[in-house]
Formats: sequence, C-alpha cells, structure tokens
Amino acid sequence: MRNDSGATRSAGGVQSVERAFALLESMADAGGLVGLSKLSAVSGLPLPTIHRLIRTLVGLGYVRQEPSREYTLGPRLVRLGESASQQLGVWAKPHLARLVETLGESANLALLDGAEVVYVAQVPGRHAMRMFTEVGRRVSPHCTAVGKALLAHMGDEAVTDLLGRVDMVPHTEKTITKPDVYLRELAHVRSTGYATDEGELELGVRCVAVALDGGPARAALSISGPTIRMTDELVGRAVPELHRAASALVTELDEIRAPV
Repeated sequence: MRNDSGATRSAGGVQSVERAFALLESMADAGGLVGLSKLSAVSGLPLPTIHRLIRTLVGLGYVRQEPSREYTLGPRLVRLGESASQQLGVWAKPHLARLVETLGESANLALLDGAEVVYVAQVPGRHAMRMFTEVGRRVSPHCTAVGKALLAHMGDEAVTDLLGRVDMVPHTEKTITKPDVYLRELAHVRSTGYATDEGELELGVRCVAVALDGGPARAALSISGPTIRMTDELVGRAVPELHRAASALVTELDEIRAPV
C-alpha cells in the first residue's frame, strides 16, 4: 500500500505516524532546515496536513521552529539518534570483525550526521602498529574515504549545498579543498564503487570505504591502516570484501525492520 507521498506503507500501519516519520526523514535529507512549502513539494502531502503534523512534532520537541519560520530537527531526536547509532554499531561489530580477520587492518563503521561524519563502531586491526579511531569522533566528509563514499550517493546539488556548511581546511598537503575538485573525485567514486583517503586527513594513513546501499541510515564501512601496508593489492582485495560486508549488514538491518 502507498500513501499520498508515494512512500510504501506497511500493512496495518498507522498513516499519521508513517507521514510524521516521512517528514522527519525529508527534513534530514534537506540538511535539517526546511520550510513548509519545500516539505510539501518533496512529500506530496497537502500543506494543511503537513502543518498539523509539524505542529504536533514541535509540541513534542522533535521539531523546532526557527525565527525564519523554517523548521529544523529538534533536540529530543538527539537522544534517540545516539541510542540508535550505538545499536547500529553493535549490529555492525560481527561484520567488522570478519573484515579484520580477512584483511588484517582496522575496520570502521561511520554515519553521515548533518555535515559531519561520525564513527560509531570500530574493530582494531591485528597488527601491533594499527589505526585507532575513537568511537564518537566527528570529522569532515571532505578529507575521509567514508565521507566521500557517503556523499557519492548524493546528487551534486545536494553535495554542493552540504559543502557550503563545511570548512574544507587542508589537514595535509593532499587534502582536497576545492568543491569542484571534490565533485570530480565523487564522480570517480561513483564509477569505481569505492572511495579512498590517500593521506588526506593524516599523512601516512590510507583508507578505503564503501557506502551501504540501503538500510536505515547513510552509513559506510571502511578499512584503514598505514600506507606502507595499505598497498594497491590490499585495497583491491578489500573492496569486494567491503561490498560483501555492507550488503550483509543491510540485509540484516532490513530483517530487523521487517514487520512482524
């Protein structure tokens, strides 16, 4: 069954609840700040319906109205998001562990949160000298393989809008700092199916990442390690393993979300 916005409805679902969550997801896709007219355009719902739903969400604290009369995601979503991210990290751990077992290097799961990338899970590599990324660390998407993998799944217009909220500072001499160069890099990511960080965040560190194709959140898996060990041969072996892990995780998450 489909609702007015064209989204698939689950059998026995409550339409108003489905519409409210569809609006929250539309706001997140728009960068978290959006007006009623744009929400109507992207959702296909009439303005009176959207206004009624938004008013309820504002009253509950899940949406906030700005002085510009636009709406942004509200603070009560933060606690839900943090708990969901932690749980997603728990579900991803076995898949990350298998990547480490196969490839030897540290495996990571990262999410796109607004204009930042946040790491929500990691399994350290087997080597004495290994990469360690603190869970909860936030980084810019412009200098990371996971960021490139995630943004490559967005259109150029949406990426340009997001980069307008990012300070593309040069962390190393290899960091991409120009939006047009970055867009060309994303085109390359789309053509190859994976992204790399060639010492763009930290010199001497190489990372390869793929985005999850589906699932409940924009997420990416990566393998990272010292450049001396992250050879082209290892990256070539890592890419199909990352795709297999990403596909398996998406399947598992879809099964968890399936209606009972």
